[in-house]
Amino acid sequence: MRNILFVFIFVLINACKETPQASKIKNPFSVEQISDGVVYEVNIRQYSKEGTFDGFRKDIPKLKALGVKVLWLMPIHPISKEKRKGELGSYYSVSDYKGINPEFGDAESFDRLVQTAHDNDLLLIIDWVANHTGWDHPWITANPDFYTKNDMGEITDPINPETGEPWGWTDVADLNFDNLEMQDQMISAMEYWVRKHNIDGFRFDAAHGCPVNFWKKTMERLTKIKPLFTIAESDGYHPGGFELVELFDMSYSWRGHHIMNEIAQKHKTAKAILDNIRTNTEDYASNHILMNFTSNHDENSWGGTVFERLGESVKTFAALTYFLPGMPLIYNGQEYGLNKRLAFFEKDFIEKDQTDFVDFYSQLAALKKKHPQLHLAKDVRFSIINSSNTNVVVLKRTKNEKSLYFIANLSEKEQAIETPITGSFISLMNDTKFILKDSIKLAPWEYHFLNQ
Repeated sequence: MRNILFVFIFVLINACKETPQASKIKNPFSVEQISDGVVYEVNIRQYSKEGTFDGFRKDIPKLKALGVKVLWLMPIHPISKEKRKGELGSYYSVSDYKGINPEFGDAESFDRLVQTAHDNDLLLIIDWVANHTGWDHPWITANPDFYTKNDMGEITDPINPETGEPWGWTDVADLNFDNLEMQDQMISAMEYWVRKHNIDGFRFDAAHGCPVNFWKKTMERLTKIKPLFTIAESDGYHPGGFELVELFDMSYSWRGHHIMNEIAQKHKTAKAILDNIRTNTEDYASNHILMNFTSNHDENSWGGTVFERLGESVKTFAALTYFLPGMPLIYNGQEYGLNKRLAFFEKDFIEKDQTDFVDFYSQLAALKKKHPQLHLAKDVRFSIINSSNTNVVVLKRTKNEKSLYFIANLSEKEQAIETPITGSFISLMNDTKFILKDSIKLAPWEYHFLNQ
């Protein structure tokens, strides 16, 4: 009898190791959880002077107050040393899909971070680099057939399919998605993070670089564990198209982002924003979420700070991302008015000065939380109001017959407009009366959230 009991306990213990505990699988994703919030991208290395999970974790209550509902951590895995760029290397040069970068902490400190996020009702997702690994990943020697090879049988860095030439990402080795064993091991590694560390989803780096069928298998297996929130770094106009991006909850509004830059730099007018909204409405499924942003890690480090790209229109376009269909993104530091390009391969630091951007993003968070017209919901109707001026946008969001309006001059010159909407409104950002007449004038980059 004692032997039978011992065997039973042994089997039970090992079954518990393999099967996710019901008590651990908390915070399953639903749109309702995040409908009034924003996504916050975390660069652990640069967020704090410590550059650790614990250095970031203490600020989670502050981020909750900014309306953050989803924490997206840039890759947290160990970084390859072979062919490394800079002193510390790129987060996107992974040497172990199941490991944690010791620069950031260990498994225990990561689990504390996940728990703190959940205690504050936030989802935590991690960046997943499926296209390539670093050069000292164990697969390089153990499974060389997992990789793309040239005519001489040598593993290659990623190749631009349009030119046949390398992209210049010499610190990573390109994975071969014709190898189904590699695909299976990749998906198993993702499952590990959901089961072992109870994360709430993934942001998939350059998702269009992997076959659609791979992502279908991935999502089928991951969602059997628990509902997850997923972001594809792609859009419907990249390879894979809408069949790819609509496998995930969210994708990038790349066109909208580039249009904002082009308007600020006087290459386009506000009409381009309106045309893009109409195109998105026609092309994307109604339940797909577009991520609207003025910055992210790539744009900040390589494209330029928001001040370099947007100049005096920084707040205008940030405010617009809170009104457009979809969900806004804050890249860490924007809430403090980050005005430098963060080093990508070296240690840097985000200064957390109490600038007026703290109040600005706090106001936006309060507006989004208070007004259900700004939420993600099936019964929210978005519409464009025609005006007489191609430099101005007038937008409307309606829920339960109550409407909010957004009006903005997207130019560096004063603009006079005519609009069919008239009446007395409250400009919500400064809580002042705003009279909308047949003809009004807006100062350069002036914008308003209007409520009657």
